[in-house]
Amino acid sequence: MVAMQMLGALALLIYGMKMMSEALQKMAGSQLRHILGAMTTNRFTGMLTGTLVTCAVQSSSATTVMTVSFVNAGLLTLAQAISIIMGANIGTTLTAWIMSLGYNVDLTNVVFIAFLVGLILIYKHRFRFLGDFLFGIAFLFFSLVILSNAGKALDLANNEDVVSFFASFDTSSRLSILIFLAIGTVITCIVQSSAAVMAITILLCSTGVLPIYLGIALVMGENIGTTATANLAALGANAQARRAALAHMLFNIIGVIWVLCLFYPFVDEVCKLAGYNPALSGQTERLPIVLSMFHTCFNITNTLLLIGFIPQLERLCYWLIKEDPKQKKESFSLQHISNNLIQTPEIAVLQAQKETASFAERIHKMFSLVRSLLDEDDLNKRKKLHEEIEHEEDYADQTELAIAHYLEEVSDEHLSDDTKKKIRRMMREIGELESISDSCYNLARSLHRREDPDMTLSPELKEHIHEMMQLTDDALSEMKHILQGPHEEMTLRETYRIENSINTLRQKLKNENIVNVNNHLYSYTLGTMYIDIINECEKLGDYVVNVAEARLKKNV
Repeated sequence: MVAMQMLGALALLIYGMKMMSEALQKMAGSQLRHILGAMTTNRFTGMLTGTLVTCAVQSSSATTVMTVSFVNAGLLTLAQAISIIMGANIGTTLTAWIMSLGYNVDLTNVVFIAFLVGLILIYKHRFRFLGDFLFGIAFLFFSLVILSNAGKALDLANNEDVVSFFASFDTSSRLSILIFLAIGTVITCIVQSSAAVMAITILLCSTGVLPIYLGIALVMGENIGTTATANLAALGANAQARRAALAHMLFNIIGVIWVLCLFYPFVDEVCKLAGYNPALSGQTERLPIVLSMFHTCFNITNTLLLIGFIPQLERLCYWLIKEDPKQKKESFSLQHISNNLIQTPEIAVLQAQKETASFAERIHKMFSLVRSLLDEDDLNKRKKLHEEIEHEEDYADQTELAIAHYLEEVSDEHLSDDTKKKIRRMMREIGELESISDSCYNLARSLHRREDPDMTLSPELKEHIHEMMQLTDDALSEMKHILQGPHEEMTLRETYRIENSINTLRQKLKNENIVNVNNHLYSYTLGTMYIDIINECEKLGDYVVNVAEARLKKNV
């Protein structure tokens, strides 16, 4: 029963950490994304950003996966990501201090109050994320109380088999340190929670059966094992994202290597700082503090030592992970989003926004091909251009479906209201962008009909089409600007101005076309084709307005 209590408490601890972290991410919302994107002007601000964000969301895994997502979306460079990851390692030490507090102070009464207040807030729509946070932290401390009581019930200090097992390891032997380091790494990789491994380590040390040197070796292993989360998340991402995840692992491995070289002197100094003497028996109440102190000193010292070598670490990652030439040859692949990186749904929206902007840029290039088709007289070249536009239209269909599928998967997660609105707007954006690609293809089909000698456009008609297409191109450029820029500074004024110009020109050319056909200046068939092109450009302009309105929260 005690063993079941301990396993249940560990499950509760992991769930509490997850619940608390997700609630903090939802409360931070877009501010968190803006902080990560903006506060990385140099390696020191990047490190500070990583520290603050990890302290805020109480999960280094969330911060590192978030950072890998940003790199995958092209929002952060690899060097910026490395500095953030370094800071995340410092920020995660706060979790260890919270857990040591839970072991040293009986917070049972506080936990029940937190449950009560949290339940009330959860049913208040405005404060439900704060309620989730209180529930998460209450679960965390409650699990620590259960673990502490279970440890006392086991009475491991008086269990001869357990004591003799740990006593069989020579704490002065580096082999023993390496064995426990490997154990800590493997367990952390399996349970995917450094907090759970830290809780086990604190439990074993506080009962007095696990010597502090072996406990610290477990903590070092946990530092390596926790990098597995980001590396697993980056498996299906682009090369740059995989490099960011690799940098996290290399950073921690390098730190463990130099600590192993100075292991005993370094640990003894940490023990002195915590007021603990490893040579004396007893003082088990100080051991959670020693473990937290080591975790903090190790990560701060490692960051200070390696922050000056970020360029070298970056080059090493580039050397170890090279671009896959096969990936470049694939007929279809998204640039900025990967389903493996939906571990942080609030951040996944940023990837989709980046992919949508990239989609818009490709649509604009597709329209440029249509303009080239208008001026091309060579039959073979015109045929190749038409085939290329047809290929781009197929690509646009696949892109719309892929982004929509990604957004649907993100929607299955627990999201803030603001993020849900963004997803609805993006669903509309990609639908309208695909409609723009359809219009481009319709224009290409109309222009391709010029193979018939009776359908040759006169220089005057070509000039009118050029004028309409230039306005349409201006509208697409403004749409790209809106999709890529900071929305707070954007307005629809220029979009509406261009749209009014397109409508005015369309009506003028339509009226002129009726007069010219009646005067037999050209055939009715040619006039129909000509006005179809003009109308399609106007329709395309309407789709552009819809995209801009969706992004800037108008009529949605």
